[in-house]
Amino acid sequence: MINTFVTLFWRKRLLTQATERLEDRGFRVIRLEAGQWNTERDMHRALAAALDFPDYYGHNLDALNDCLGDVACYGGYNDAPEGAGLVLVFTDYDRFATTCPRAAQVVLDIIADQARQAAVLRRRLIGLVQSNDPQIQFEPVGAMPVLWNTDEALNARRC
Repeated sequence: MINTFVTLFWRKRLLTQATERLEDRGFRVIRLEAGQWNTERDMHRALAAALDFPDYYGHNLDALNDCLGDVACYGGYNDAPEGAGLVLVFTDYDRFATTCPRAAQVVLDIIADQARQAAVLRRRLIGLVQSNDPQIQFEPVGAMPVLWNTDEALNARRC
């Protein structure tokens, strides 16, 4: 996670270990089961509920960018801004990426962009993305590549 704000995982065990380490360090962890999203609308509903977005949330990618920016930079809606930071953990993201490829890519890009902006304000936002496809790839997000975690960086470690 040192090289990028969005990190890929294949093995759920490694994702769990990383998540537990972050929780132990005071991060607020939001877990999202992306494999249950059949539409972009499903994704918006899940994120809005998990992050307690306001009722006026527009359920589109521009609105996600705006509301996630508020959460990343200033603290969540009805949430104190204290703490080490926020971690969004997505499981089975490959399924969502198959059904909604553009939205899946843009969500990761939004996270990376908002994480960079939050860092300027000394806040932290991290995206951990688990895929059941060990060969999944995404275009760069926030002008940075989406990298595998260090334990699975080599293809041989994901087979």
